[in-house]
Parts: sequence; structure tokens; C-alpha cells
Amino acid sequence: MSPPRKRGPRLFERNGFPLARERRSSTRERRSASRERRSASPRTTISVAAAKAGAQLFFQKILGSRFRGNDDSARGNDGWPRRRRLGAFLLCFALAGAAHALDHRQLALVVNTADPLSVAIGEYYAERRAIGFQNVIRVSIPPGRAALTRQEFEKLKRVVDARTNPRVQAYALAWALPYRVECMSITSAFAYGYDDALCSQGCKPTRPSRYFNSKTREPYADLGLRPAMALAARTLGEAKALIDRGVAADRTRPPGTAYLVSTSDELRNVRSRGYPLAVKAAGERFEVRTVHADALTYRTDVLFYFTGAARVPLDTVRFVPGAMADHLTSSGGVLDAGEGGQMSALAWLEAGATASYGTVVEPCNLPQKFPHPAVAIAHYLAGETAIEAYWKSVRMPGQGIFVGEPLAAPFTR
Repeated sequence: MSPPRKRGPRLFERNGFPLARERRSSTRERRSASRERRSASPRTTISVAAAKAGAQLFFQKILGSRFRGNDDSARGNDGWPRRRRLGAFLLCFALAGAAHALDHRQLALVVNTADPLSVAIGEYYAERRAIGFQNVIRVSIPPGRAALTRQEFEKLKRVVDARTNPRVQAYALAWALPYRVECMSITSAFAYGYDDALCSQGCKPTRPSRYFNSKTREPYADLGLRPAMALAARTLGEAKALIDRGVAADRTRPPGTAYLVSTSDELRNVRSRGYPLAVKAAGERFEVRTVHADALTYRTDVLFYFTGAARVPLDTVRFVPGAMADHLTSSGGVLDAGEGGQMSALAWLEAGATASYGTVVEPCNLPQKFPHPAVAIAHYLAGETAIEAYWKSVRMPGQGIFVGEPLAAPFTR
């Protein structure tokens, strides 16, 4: 009698959809792993306390008489608290290395089975990021539509919620269309559910996000929301290139540069008032350059690129794998076609960036509705994923869509 054959990893399938290889684990192993993730080590706790004390002293030296403990009632012209804002950002840098990024077990992949491109993107992403079958959620949305009505989305959200594993903390959406739910972006609608308070019409602030600049590693467990990012691309080739860049970026700690571009467009250059905060927060740990020009040219080391302009020439710019980049303008999140000649956030991904952001309806030039460079840089350098760092950098994200490869984590340990 021949000896029994050893079984290797199984290839899980459901409805003909090929998924990542992964071994079955026992209930005891899963529970043990969960306890390990949730328990903070004494060493980490000591480091956090020490960082807070050191940051407090450093803030007092930098801000002098303007720093008064925890009072954040006064706000600067850029829309963020004046007295605490630098402190929060520097604390993020002080805690660099303490953060643990989200991983593939905490991410659910949502695939539109009515769209062949979405199915193909989903197949490739599940394979490259080892997304288990239990975290692949299939829905059916009429393809080619830019927007859903509130009723359509709420029906879709109920289906997704019912099929989401409780341990999931974030979503990856395997499509570029639809990108909007009435006045909300689809990524924010998945995170919060549809809510008019998050996308008020006109030049008004919207309800702020509790996830903004937070230290949580489990947004659903701690805050009851699951941030979402769209794996947006016009073709399968572009989607594969995007996904490959994100995977290639992991744990590389690339020697890139953050470029903060201050343009002559006064209406769209409002974020430039906050650029000095990013420079001070980075210190000598990471190179941050403020460039006074309408566009960056002939650079090959771009890891961050933040600017304010309707269109940005990108033909002479080369991005490091894992790069974040966006431009403050009205319709950067309109992914099917630029309105009024404005560039889509997809252009950043097609030029080689790994994550970007844009608004899907008119937000006016309120900086709180766009990524704050200092916050995005701080959380990314602290080891968080692209979806975590980008989401935490927007105080009022209801009208903005996050696009890119969500699990890219160049600085995770």
C-alpha cells in the first residue's frame, strides 16, 4: 500500500472565482492570534508614554507662549486647531515604529460581478494580497454608472454589511465606477453609510471624521467605521501595475522625498499655509521640500507630492513605489471624465503613484476637505498603510474619494 500523500495549501474557490492560497488554521490558533494582536506589550506602552512626555516638552519650546496644554478652541487660517495641531503631528513622528499596519486578514474586497473589469481586478488583487475567500464580497451593480442613488446604495450596503466578516476593518473596492452616491463619495459612503451631514451642498464645512489623525489601528472595532479605497483603473493593465507597485513597496523604507508644491493658483493653493508644519515635524528623519512653482519637473524620487492646481503635468516626474500624490481642485474625484478641464485623480495613478484623492462634488477650497500633508506623511512614516494614513489626513472626507492600493506600507516593520 502506498504511503499517504501530504496535502499542500488548498486553492479556495466560490462561484468559479479563484482566490488566494492559504492554510486552514485551528480555532485555537485563530483565537491566540487575535489575543496577540489586541494585547499591547509593556514595552510599547512605555514608549508611547515617553513619547508623549518628550513631545509635550518639545511643543513648549517651539510654540512658547502660544502653547497652553489641551486648549484647541482657537483655529488657524488653514482650518485646523492652532494650539494643538503641531503637537499632534509631532507626536505621530515620535511614535514612528509603534504603529502596526492593517493586513490582508482585516481587509474585505468588494467585487462587482456585473463588470468584467471589476472581476478581473478582484481576481488579481485577491491573488497578490492573499485575500481569503471569506473576505471577498460579490455584489451586482449595473456597469458604467458614475453615481448611485441613496436608495440603490443603501440596498447595496445592507448586502455588503451582511457578508462582512466581523474582524474586517476596511474595504477595497475593485472598480473606478461608480465613484459617487448622490453628494457623497462611494468610499465615504461605505465607511459611514449615506449621511447628508457629511456632504452638505455649497461652501460649508461638513461633519468632521473621528478617524482624523487618530491613533486607532482598528477603526471598525474602535470607531464603528470601515474606511474604503477604490482600486480604480481604466484598464486591467493599469490596475495590475497599481497593485504591483503597492506590493513592491511593502517594508522597503524607500529613500524618497516629500514635495510640497506651492503654486500661483491662489484659490487652490490654500494648503500651502500648512506646509511648514510638515517640514518641522519631519525634522531630519525625512526629506521634505517646499517648492514654489506651478508644477514639479524632472524629479525621480517622489514619495509624496501635494499641490493645488486644476491640472498637473506629470510627464517628467517619477514616483517611488508606494507614493501618495494629489492636487486640491474641485473635481479631482470625477473618475470618468474631468469637469471643466480639471485633472482626475486617476492621472496620478497612471503616472506611477500608488494612492491619490479627489472630491466628487464641489467642495469649495476648504482645506479640511482635502488631505493635510503633515498628517498623511506622519502616519505613513509611522508604518501605517496607504488607506490608514490617507484617511486619517482628511478631517471632512464625505465628498472625497480615496483611490489606490490600500495595503501599501513602505514603512511598516
